[in-house]
Amino acid sequence: MASNLTGQVRDIAAVCTAVACGDLTKKISVPVQGEMLELKETMNTMVGQLRTFAAEVTRVALEVGTEGKLGGQAVVKDVSGTWKELTDNVNTMASNLTTQVRSIAEVTTAVACGDLSKTIDVEAQGEISELKRTVNSMVEQLRTFAAEVTRVAREVGTEGKLGGQALVKDVDGTWKELTDNVNTMAANLTAQVRDIANVSKAVAAGDLSKKISVEVKGEMMELKHTINTMVDQLQEFATEVSRVSLEVGTEGKLGGQAVVKDVSGTWKELTDNVNTMASNLTTQ
Repeated sequence: MASNLTGQVRDIAAVCTAVACGDLTKKISVPVQGEMLELKETMNTMVGQLRTFAAEVTRVALEVGTEGKLGGQAVVKDVSGTWKELTDNVNTMASNLTTQVRSIAEVTTAVACGDLSKTIDVEAQGEISELKRTVNSMVEQLRTFAAEVTRVAREVGTEGKLGGQALVKDVDGTWKELTDNVNTMAANLTAQVRDIANVSKAVAAGDLSKKISVEVKGEMMELKHTINTMVDQLQEFATEVSRVSLEVGTEGKLGGQAVVKDVSGTWKELTDNVNTMASNLTTQ
């Protein structure tokens, strides 16, 4: 009896010690009867449940934390009390993390596709909550940036409303640089078009003293040069026609001719007509 009891207790103690050391591979194997058999079955069942629990928690942790496989749940049957609570807590953690990461991924994917209508609305706490706020703030800034750039582009490029500026608050880095570039473009275009308009209005009103002076480049430089050349030619044409008209019609000086260089089309035709008239009048 003493020998059997010693063997049974030592076997149970060995298994308990192994469990305490995190070794869940051992089971009570000594032959027992009666209440000792009941204890043996209870201990072996406990070890089996712990092994299943450890394996499932490890699997879920590995899938979620290392392999990036979301949606996994620990499945531990026939547990209750603390073991069920632990299993439920692990599953809740995995479920929350899955929901949060998928929501963040959905929003960032939408942003990458140019859809700025989505925001992260999943419940979150701690650093995940901070990430949620950061991403939502980013989306809001991008939405404001896109709306403002679109507004300025539409006003300037489609509606012809000059002077507009994109207003995007609290941005820095690339977003501030982009906003500044758009505003610089709009401001430059406004200054250039208004200067051209002022000169054109002056010409239409008979004032040939103005020229385009705003800084320009590229095709706008070409346009500036063309208009300024046109103003010079008109000025020269007007001066010459006025001179010939004054000489012939007021001072009685015949034989004068209007000299306007590098003109063609209507301006050359008008110059030729004035000269023909002056020549005919001189001959007569």
